[in-house]
Amino acid sequence: MPKVSQEHLDARRRQILDGARRVFSRHGFEGATIAKLEEETGLSRGAIFNYFPTKWEIFYALAQEDQQRAGELWLDDGFSAVLRWVVEQEPEWIGVYLETHRMLRTNPELRARWEQRNPELDNRLRAKVEQQQRGGELRRDVDADTIGRFMGLIVDGLVLNVSAGAAYELEDLLKLVIGGIAPQ
Repeated sequence: MPKVSQEHLDARRRQILDGARRVFSRHGFEGATIAKLEEETGLSRGAIFNYFPTKWEIFYALAQEDQQRAGELWLDDGFSAVLRWVVEQEPEWIGVYLETHRMLRTNPELRARWEQRNPELDNRLRAKVEQQQRGGELRRDVDADTIGRFMGLIVDGLVLNVSAGAAYELEDLLKLVIGGIAPQ
């Protein structure tokens, strides 16, 4: 059997993920059948499952990518860049995250894994918040994890609204959020 290059493997994985994102966006997690994934990607179920053993693994990989993108935005450009990015997402795609919360609520194993999507990124974000606290950019009367949870709640609320098709003028919202984490 001929060897396949890493470049080919990466391109095929990307093909599956890009097609799956479109299918999840159109049909939701539950409605994203394997047949629809095959049709969208042009690949057989065997080829798809060679890269990802379950539909959940495909979705999980997409979620990891999105979390990585949002985290890198936060680290490089600040929290406001994350909120802007959320507002720019397709409501259909971002709504799939809300659908998964039902599964996470009822399946403790999935929830435990979901909460550990990217621990290295979580550590970098915590270190950034702590650095900003020491530098006087963020309030110090609450710990870094509490600030992170607060910011996560803001993102989750924005996701909920964007998935419902709400339009936002972010500048006033950003003033409130920044005011909530600014030094007192």
